Amino acid sequence: MMLSENARILVVMPAFNEARQIRRVVEAVRGQVAGDVLVVDDGSRDETAGEARRGGAVVATHPVNLGYGAALQTGYRYALRHGYDAVLQLDADGQHDPASIPPLLRALERADVVVGSRFLDGDSYRPPLLRRLGMWLFGSVASALSGQRITDPTSGFQAISREALHFYSHERYPVDYPDADVLAMVARSGLRLTEVPVRMLPSPPGKSMHGGFIKPFYYVFRMSLALFFVPLRSEKR
Repeated sequence: MMLSENARILVVMPAFNEARQIRRVVEAVRGQVAGDVLVVDDGSRDETAGEARRGGAVVATHPVNLGYGAALQTGYRYALRHGYDAVLQLDADGQHDPASIPPLLRALERADVVVGSRFLDGDSYRPPLLRRLGMWLFGSVASALSGQRITDPTSGFQAISREALHFYSHERYPVDYPDADVLAMVARSGLRLTEVPVRMLPSPPGKSMHGGFIKPFYYVFRMSLALFFVPLRSEKR
């Protein structure tokens, strides 16, 4: 996809109880991309929506917490409905460095989905060992299923073309953890997938969607099952 100078870009940021940093993140993002910022407030119990608006974002609000994937899909469908040419998605907690946005958007010239990989940048934050091992395992499976190397299967720092948005807005998209299984399906569907190096920072304490005692076990089970079914799903867009 070749983005023209007049291309309309929507930045999508799913957010849940991010009032302390959301305004700063929105302002930093607006300094890097000439586009609109949509914060999807996924049932927050704090002032996330108000702080996002003060930073210059448009806010879509879920009345209850529906999940990370559901919040992203709200953003994808908003982009399609309002005629945007591409979506740049990143987390609202400040983990994704806005300075890495321009390379992600430039890479849309040769791909439909561009994934920002922390493992291609030597200066980027590396997760704890056990989590890296899990990412390596799921990345290896996704690489085998997709036929290309995927180094950072859990990265939510992505640029997505309008053509790929139709794929992402489909009901097949998971409402909780859209990670390695989605990337494998993207590649198998014929869409062009690539990775570029980006800088990431540690997640704030207690903010990881894989945190807690039960969530890591559920995530492993959920992702293993999802990857198992990838070859059985239709590969058409």
